[in-house]
Amino acid sequence: MPTHWPPPSPDAPGNHAPLSAGSLPDLDELLAVAHVVSLPMRVKFRGILQREALLLEGPLGWGEFCPFPEYGDVEASRWLAAAVEAGWHGFPQPLRTSIPVNATVPAVPADRVPDILARFGRVDAVKIKVAEPGQSLDDDAARVAAVRAALPDAAIRVDANGGWDVPTAVGAITRLSDVGLEYAEQPVPDIAGLAEVRRRLRATGVPVLIAADESVRKEDDPLKVARAGAADLIVVKVAPLGGVRRALDIVAQAGLPAVVSSALDTSVGIRAGLALAAALPELPYACGLGTVSLLAADVTRDSLVPDDGAIRLRDVTADPGLLAEYAAAPERRGWWLDRLRRVHAVFADPAR
Repeated sequence: MPTHWPPPSPDAPGNHAPLSAGSLPDLDELLAVAHVVSLPMRVKFRGILQREALLLEGPLGWGEFCPFPEYGDVEASRWLAAAVEAGWHGFPQPLRTSIPVNATVPAVPADRVPDILARFGRVDAVKIKVAEPGQSLDDDAARVAAVRAALPDAAIRVDANGGWDVPTAVGAITRLSDVGLEYAEQPVPDIAGLAEVRRRLRATGVPVLIAADESVRKEDDPLKVARAGAADLIVVKVAPLGGVRRALDIVAQAGLPAVVSSALDTSVGIRAGLALAAALPELPYACGLGTVSLLAADVTRDSLVPDDGAIRLRDVTADPGLLAEYAAAPERRGWWLDRLRRVHAVFADPAR
C-alpha cells in the first residue's frame, strides 16, 4: 500500500503517516462535490488538445484530481491524495509569497516560439520540450535557438521526458549546450541511464546539469535517483507525489536542489504547486508552474499565471459559470467518476 497520505494537521509537515481507510473522505462525499471539466489547449501538449480534470470542493478549498488517462489506479491514487490534502487538510505555512516561474515552450516549430513566449510576459527562465516523437534533433536545435534569440539573457532548460537513449542524449545535450543550458531534464528514461549521461557529460567537460523528473515521481522509491548519484537536481510535482507534505519530505531526504513543476494543471492544481514552492526551505531555480498559459480556458476568473516572471501566492476558487461552461460531456464525466470510485477503492483494499 502506498505510504503517501498527508498528515491530518497542516501544522505537522514532518508527519507523513501512511494512509488508512478511515483517513479519506467517504466516496459519496467526494462524488457529491466533484466537477469534471474539459479545457481547450492553445497548443498541443503531451499529444492532447483538451485537458480534462476532476475538481473537488472540500471544506478548506479546492483540490484537483487529473492523472493522465494512461496512469493506472495505484499511480492515480497519489493524485487523489494530493487533491484531498488541498481540499480537506490545507497546506503548510509558506516561507515566501512570490514564486519565480519559467515559461514553457512545447515542441512547436521554431517560428511559433515568439508567439508562445509572448503569452508568459517577462520571463527569466524557459523550459523547452525536446525529443518529441516524429521530430529530429535539428527541430529541437532550431526551437532552442529561437528561444535564445528572443531571450538572450534567460536561463534555458530542456526537457526530453526520457525520449533519448544514452548516446543520443549525450550528443543532443552537447549540441544544444551551445546556447548555454541551465540543465537537461530527464534525458533518458531510467536511473542508470541518467547516471551514465551525467558521467559522460562531466568527462567531456559539458557544463550541463542533469535533472530527474519521471525517475522521481514514477519510481516506487523516489529517492533512488539521489542514492545513485544520477542527478544534480530533482523536479517535483505535487499531484504525482501524493501531496505537498510528501513532496517536502522527499526533497528533504534527497538532499538535492528542487524545481517545483506542474502536470498541466488548472489554476486549482497550480495552487498546490505554489504551496510546495512556498514551503521549501530553499528555492534556487524558477519553477515550472506557469503552464496555465498553455490553456485556452481555466476554472477561475483569477488565473494563476505569471506576472513579471513570478506568480503571487493566493487562494483559488473555481467559478460556477466556468465549471458549467467547460463541463465535460456526460460520457467523459461518467468516465472520471468511475475512475474516482476505483481509485478511492485502492485505499480501502490495498490488495487491489
